[in-house]
Amino acid sequence: VSCKEIFQKLGLNPVSLKDVSPDLRHLKVGSEILVGAVLFEKHLSEEDKKAASAKKKDNYAESKRKKEEAKANIKAKAAAASGQDPNQPDFTKLDIRVGKIVKVWNHEEADKLYCEEIDVGDESGPREIASGLRPFYTLEEMTNRKVLVVCNMKPQKMLGFKSSGMVLAAKSEDGTKVELVAPPDDAPIGERVAIAGLTGEPVAPNQVQRKKVFETVAKGLKTLEGGVASWEGKSIETSKGPCKVPTLVGAPIS
Repeated sequence: VSCKEIFQKLGLNPVSLKDVSPDLRHLKVGSEILVGAVLFEKHLSEEDKKAASAKKKDNYAESKRKKEEAKANIKAKAAAASGQDPNQPDFTKLDIRVGKIVKVWNHEEADKLYCEEIDVGDESGPREIASGLRPFYTLEEMTNRKVLVVCNMKPQKMLGFKSSGMVLAAKSEDGTKVELVAPPDDAPIGERVAIAGLTGEPVAPNQVQRKKVFETVAKGLKTLEGGVASWEGKSIETSKGPCKVPTLVGAPIS
């Protein structure tokens, strides 16, 4: 059977040994060679098989280690080229500031959205931001309210309205209650919030989007006892004290 399979792979009809040409020139130039399955596998003892399997695992582990090392080196070089510390805490890559809602109105096409003008200390004036807060706050409750705003996110169109930031709020587990994260009343407008012991400058909006910085940070945003807003268990502070929500405890913030 193996002899026939060899001829098949060579694209020839089987030839008996006595009919084989002495110069062995039976193959034609341009003939297609079929690879297919291995005809004669190497015979290995159980000990050899175990050794080969272990070597394969070691090679895979080493290859994986080298790939991860190469990725880390590329990331470090990119960070160095941009002047960014590769060990910078993720929270500090966001530009979260104290803002004040100076104007708010209903979005014309979305029954859950408010359109807001929020003063975050920009020289160009208040930013326009959309928030899905209509089911939870009235227009009167929103007006002149101090909030926390993520300011280095790429502007997004929300049903025709260009939103240039995100207002932070905590949500109950069942989604029936949402509370805005508020800075102290006397916290300066435009002040960037901080966490004790963490330093770093905010990254550009395109990096926030491309590297999913907010999504990474959001995993650690939560309210503590007393409604204190925190990241990875550390309170989010202004120069006038911590930022809080009225009642929700252990609730995610986004």
